[in-house]
Amino acid sequence: MARAPAPGRFITLEGGEGAGKSVQARRLAARLSEAGLTVVLTREPGGSPGAEALREVILSGGAARYGAIGEAILFSAARIDHIDATIAPALKRGEWVVSDRFLDSTRAYQGAAGRLDPELVASLERVAVGLCRPDLTLVLDLPAGEGLARASARRGEAAADRFEGEGLVFHETLRRAFLAIVEAEPERCALIDARPAESEVAAAIWAAVRARLGEALNAATAAKP
Repeated sequence: MARAPAPGRFITLEGGEGAGKSVQARRLAARLSEAGLTVVLTREPGGSPGAEALREVILSGGAARYGAIGEAILFSAARIDHIDATIAPALKRGEWVVSDRFLDSTRAYQGAAGRLDPELVASLERVAVGLCRPDLTLVLDLPAGEGLARASARRGEAAADRFEGEGLVFHETLRRAFLAIVEAEPERCALIDARPAESEVAAAIWAAVRARLGEALNAATAAKP
């Protein structure tokens, strides 16, 4: 009789602009794959056909005229499609999901920096996310000015997107918001210093994954035929 797949796990990477989330998400997904797991690497906004369509609207600034509440609603709509089409099915199959951003970005960007009522943000989260919450959230932290400099160097001559174009005060608010989330939810969140070299950050992330999800990782690899 075939064994049932070990339960999948859901890992998110969060943090401000230029913190290296996309690079580290790719590195973590590759490391998990090397360990023998089936991994789905995804992102927000996006990660499913419907959500990717909304990504262009949001990051181009097309939704900015509707204010923080309009953006939060669009992010929530994208998140519903992302969960239904990508995340939940993968977890049900016993796969591990690594997402570059998820619910904490809405809390920080539209909630703290956009000054939305926390209860409104929480209500949208309950509707969009339900029980599909991360098993582990890795918050990559570095000073806001350094993050903006990295983001600028990365995009070169390309125009800044909707959020990269905001001023330093906005990004400092984001950093404080992410640090507050880690402090409020230490069981779910792990703070990662994003200032060192890429390989050092990757090593710190892997250590956090092993420390927090080592038992699940061992069980999942043991269940492989």
